[in-house]
Amino acid sequence: MAITALSPFGNRDVAKLVFEDYTTHVPFLNLDFANVTTTDLTGEKVYAYGGPGHPKRIAFNGERGGTIKIDTQIQCFKLFQLITGAALTTAGSFIKREVLTAETTSLTLSATPANTDNVYVFASTDDCGTPIEATTSDTTVTVPAAGTYIVYYTETLSTGVINLNIKSTTFPSDFKVYMETVDKAETGVMAKFRMTAYKCSPQTNFTIAQSSSGDPGTISITCDLLVDANDNMLDMQMVTG
Repeated sequence: MAITALSPFGNRDVAKLVFEDYTTHVPFLNLDFANVTTTDLTGEKVYAYGGPGHPKRIAFNGERGGTIKIDTQIQCFKLFQLITGAALTTAGSFIKREVLTAETTSLTLSATPANTDNVYVFASTDDCGTPIEATTSDTTVTVPAAGTYIVYYTETLSTGVINLNIKSTTFPSDFKVYMETVDKAETGVMAKFRMTAYKCSPQTNFTIAQSSSGDPGTISITCDLLVDANDNMLDMQMVTG
């Protein structure tokens, strides 16, 4: 039986999304791993009042807008890039901690420090306490005496790393978003329910939470619905077959 505009239907599945760069029309991210997708449409209504009792006489509608909210327990750096607008690079740096033993007065680091002036050595019994005077040349650290030490330094990473550099001056681009899920009509017929958001702008607020117990962490992303040059904001369609 064909589905019509009067056919009752329901939904119990998340939408898959494709983000397309609004300016270039190049697909940016295939987000097919969300747990929940929610589309809200909003609008403002104001009234002209008049007469005894101050009743509402005329309604004015405007400020049409809305949001697309995505909750996902699966994450990728391309998703972080979409939210922040930051650049992805294949180089970065991070602090490294090593517990090393000197047979005489020499320790050998496993990597070359980014800055040999910022190598900090502590006694094994005084981690992050009082730094011990030591000199560093390349990967060799000279310490006062034999023994076990804890060493901190910054390592430069140039292979096997993806780095997202978020600055105060980086902001996300606008996107056209295609969403598709599966609905079921009261007659039992399955149909594709699709929405097209013509222009949306990701909000830059998001939270990354890690925990050693409970459910995996969820990231929530919200995109504001805007209109394109032709005042289009959102298409909704049902496709059978």
